[in-house]
Amino acid sequence: MSDARENLICVGAIAGAYGVRGEARIKSFCAEPADIARYAPLLDESGRRSFTLRITGAVSGGFSARLGGVATREAAEALKGLRLHIPRDRMPTLPDDEFYHADLIGLEAVDAGGAPLGRIQAVEDFGAGDFLEIASPCGAPLLVPFTRNAVPTVDLAARRVIVDPPEDVSEDGAKDDAETGR
Repeated sequence: MSDARENLICVGAIAGAYGVRGEARIKSFCAEPADIARYAPLLDESGRRSFTLRITGAVSGGFSARLGGVATREAAEALKGLRLHIPRDRMPTLPDDEFYHADLIGLEAVDAGGAPLGRIQAVEDFGAGDFLEIASPCGAPLLVPFTRNAVPTVDLAARRVIVDPPEDVSEDGAKDDAETGR
């Protein structure tokens, strides 16, 4: 991957067409969803194609928006699934205890004793807060709540996290059930 692509942060995606006049449905990944418009122009993953973006309304799960260079419903529908990025240097600086998901993906995960657990392959939010999905070399992914108790150390410079998962979480992230012995 080139340096330019490594310095892009995904801030949203095009979910399809909206209406008949070339508007698109936009899903924002920003902490404040409407902030996606502040970051325009937005880039495709290669960084070669850019889009201006003007939000025109709220829709289920996101916004309807007018994208520069997209004039028809068919053109908007053809962009469905396209992830929208901005250069990292346009992102706001975060406090010391906050992280962009993109910075966590690929970090090595070790337990409190230093034993390797795998690498973070995704950061998921199923509605109850963020979970780190750790690809384990020996089987099912490990889902760990991304809390200070379960992940006491994030060391971006060393490219690793220390994980101390709750005792009642199994390798697949499910809570153990004492009655069934799981």
